[in-house]
Amino acid sequence: MKPERLIDSTPTPDGADLLLYERDGVFTLRIGGIELMTSRAHDSEIELARLAAKLVDRNVRPRVLVGGLGMGYTARAVLDSVPRPSEVVVAELLPAVVRWNREHLGDLAGRPMDDRRLTIVEKDLFEVIKESPGAFDVILNDVDNGPGGCALDRNERLYRPDGLAAIRRSLRPGGVLGIWCVEDDPRFFKALSSAGFRAHTETIYARNVAKGHRHTVFIGQRK
Repeated sequence: MKPERLIDSTPTPDGADLLLYERDGVFTLRIGGIELMTSRAHDSEIELARLAAKLVDRNVRPRVLVGGLGMGYTARAVLDSVPRPSEVVVAELLPAVVRWNREHLGDLAGRPMDDRRLTIVEKDLFEVIKESPGAFDVILNDVDNGPGGCALDRNERLYRPDGLAAIRRSLRPGGVLGIWCVEDDPRFFKALSSAGFRAHTETIYARNVAKGHRHTVFIGQRK
């Protein structure tokens, strides 16, 4: 087996470096020793978009906000799953991640950044949400490992009551919120319900096989 090679790194606002590795065609993103994602296992990110799409009115042209570009899998799944999306906005905090998708990662998910419906905003997801009341039909939060394991401290606010309230204000009536988490969190499920969402969870294998790691997707529809 070939040794893993470091392709590039970029500092984060919290001071830790985000690292992009590759070995035998498999790419991995890590921060502070924590694996954020790998191109070997991304089915749960795709299912995040598909589950949210099921709740979207088929007669509208939805405007979708995706938090976190990652390796492009969630953005690609939105473009493929949501009925006739009028616009997909991807909020990505780190410009290097956008560059990596152009230079190294684009082919993994079929180059979603080349789709004219997609716009990249190099900005924190929470800031985009605060500035956009009633702007979106779907918001997908795929920026971190979930409320119990944030790699960046700034992302914790997305899972707190004030953050969920801001997300709800940014959604149009009947809008859908999808959140990717590395594991289940019953307390967060209660918080999501208390914030005015009809919520449910799905447990999904990280790879399209009935074994290995499983992740949790939270889906909430604005009441």
